[in-house]
Amino acid sequence: MNRTGGPEVMEYVDVEVGEPGAGEARVRHAACGINFIDVYFRTGLYPQPLPADLGMEGAGVVEAIGEGVTEVAVGDRVAYAGRPNGAYCEVRNMPSALLLRLPEAISFETGAAMMLQGLTVQYLFRRTVPLKRGDTILFHAAAGGVGLIASQWARALGVHMIGTVGSDEKAALAKAAGCSHVINYNTEDFVARVMDITNGEKVSVVYDSIGKDTFTKSLDCLRPLGMMVSFGSASGPVPDFSLAELSSRGSLFITRPTLFSYAARRADLEAMAADLFAVVASGEVKIDINQTYKLADAAQAHIDLEARKTTGSSILVP
Repeated sequence: MNRTGGPEVMEYVDVEVGEPGAGEARVRHAACGINFIDVYFRTGLYPQPLPADLGMEGAGVVEAIGEGVTEVAVGDRVAYAGRPNGAYCEVRNMPSALLLRLPEAISFETGAAMMLQGLTVQYLFRRTVPLKRGDTILFHAAAGGVGLIASQWARALGVHMIGTVGSDEKAALAKAAGCSHVINYNTEDFVARVMDITNGEKVSVVYDSIGKDTFTKSLDCLRPLGMMVSFGSASGPVPDFSLAELSSRGSLFITRPTLFSYAARRADLEAMAADLFAVVASGEVKIDINQTYKLADAAQAHIDLEARKTTGSSILVP
């Protein structure tokens, strides 16, 4: 894309890829992931130099490696999530330090669909707040790609997850995935329902990727000393607020984490990926790929994503 804006700014063009440089590997994609963060970059909410490419997630085979590459070898099945952007393509050169060997038990399509979302759930549940059996949490957008993985992982951990969704159809998906309770925020007041479900005790953690539309009410769902985890802004950025809002509700904690901070060190990335690969390979977490688009139809994928027509994960196939 040469400018930021709506889905129409994306152009499907041919470019020369060339040989990988030092510390790089050339990957031929079998599938590419689609995530809401791609929309943030396309609209300019998250700035990047222009012209720019989109996409932070993919899976495929290593075709060539540059000087000094030790993480992967030619012929390896790999998957990745992270910057630099540019996963919406057939083939690319990228830093080899981001590539992870994909187990044979996991398909390329699943690998492309799960890395960004699955690693996000991993750090949210295992590191941002190390959840334990019996915890009760609130998780917004429980029928999205991250949400359905979170629902299953919470069930595997013995965590009681209250999920919010925007329709009865999505409620059924979240419930089937493992949510203990599901709230349709278009027909119910989610704060009142959380109070009812928890017998007035509220929850210990809220995971909020919605942002502007849910933030203040999310704070009202937290018990004293609870943690607000704001990890996205699908409805727009969280508005400015006073720190007194946290003290008046019972000395709450708040964090705005990103995957890229948690996975900045190679050792951490490998450990996080091993945890994710294990729960997926075991069947405890299944990756629901509910939308598949041709690479050339990336703009339509963004239209559907922004209209909240998608559930589970979406991928592009070159």
